[in-house]
Amino acid sequence: MLYDFLLQHYVAGEPIFISDIEIRGISDVNLRQQFKLLTDSKKLARYEYGIYYIPKKTRLNGGGAPSADTVAFYKYISRRDHVTGYYSGHTFANQLGLSTQVPRKVEIVSNNIAAKKREISIGRQTYIVRKAGITVTKENYRILQLLDLLKNLDQYIDNKDEASNRLTEYVKHCNIRRMDIDRYISGYPDTTYRYFYEMRLEYVLA
Repeated sequence: MLYDFLLQHYVAGEPIFISDIEIRGISDVNLRQQFKLLTDSKKLARYEYGIYYIPKKTRLNGGGAPSADTVAFYKYISRRDHVTGYYSGHTFANQLGLSTQVPRKVEIVSNNIAAKKREISIGRQTYIVRKAGITVTKENYRILQLLDLLKNLDQYIDNKDEASNRLTEYVKHCNIRRMDIDRYISGYPDTTYRYFYEMRLEYVLA
């Protein structure tokens, strides 16, 4: 019953979090027992505590395991179209092309962490995960991601003019509106306002 359910809802190599699974008539204890049986029979593979995946059909046992970045994304940023976090700091700056510096540790802001800040190892990758000061949702994560970057912008940019162009493209692409900025910017320090205007972003808001 559990295996059929997993095959219907997950593809091979996709992280499966036990905490996400709710099946009527199966208790938490029984659910964990079934996960163990499926793992023992090689129908499932265990990534780490509480996280499993359906192995891809390869010659290697447990072949097709999800990457550390995929597990981190599902755990802290988004799964099942439910957004709970976003990339931040040097990681996001590099993604936008604001900086050529490739961060050794991936930075994430997420609802799914109790501590203010933690360094977490997944596989061979280290992640710096910070607790979101404002609850992250599918509707606001791009706005919060922008404001979070602007807060300490001088730490990330190599060229101010290029940064202004990149951020302008981001605002336009995400269709960020003035009302969106006004709704959240009061929760950020004064440097956020300063960089917002220095980057001339008020002129591109819808």
